[in-house]
Amino acid sequence: MSAAESFKDASSDSVKNSTASTDNFSLTKGDADHDFTRLASRPGFLIRRLHQIHVAMFFEECQNRKVTPIQFGILSVVESQPGLDQTSLGKEIGLDRTTTADVAKRLEERGFLQRRPNPTDKRMWQLYVTDEGSAVVAALRDGMARAQERLLAPLRPAEQVMLMDLMGRLVDENHQYGSPMRAL
Repeated sequence: MSAAESFKDASSDSVKNSTASTDNFSLTKGDADHDFTRLASRPGFLIRRLHQIHVAMFFEECQNRKVTPIQFGILSVVESQPGLDQTSLGKEIGLDRTTTADVAKRLEERGFLQRRPNPTDKRMWQLYVTDEGSAVVAALRDGMARAQERLLAPLRPAEQVMLMDLMGRLVDENHQYGSPMRAL
């Protein structure tokens, strides 16, 4: 049964079973299947699971070069916008300030990124990709593209476009619940 079919089945089941008792609980194979069906009816579960799958594909395609998709994203954005400050970077990719600063610091320690104080506001850091960081981005760019293609490959081209449009709408309409992000 597909996740979409599970979603339909579990949605109706969850209404019927919303007062399920936990007394004398024992897990059988049927219960385990039903529990997965309930999980598969939750968009958050499916999104998290799809993210796990994409990360695994990224590492497989990128030969596990010890750069995460978030690090690759940061390097890619900074490479295209040299001197971008950390706050703007976080908004660009939807990361909170602490995470952005932590990832930027780790990339700097590895020699992939330089952080320099903003000449007009010493509280802000401007970011620059080093030559070594640019080499990493170049080496991983095709692998990232292959991972994204593999992730969407089970869908027909029109479905791929539809999925991307729908995910974009969900992000746009719910952005207030995540880290501040520049509009898509």
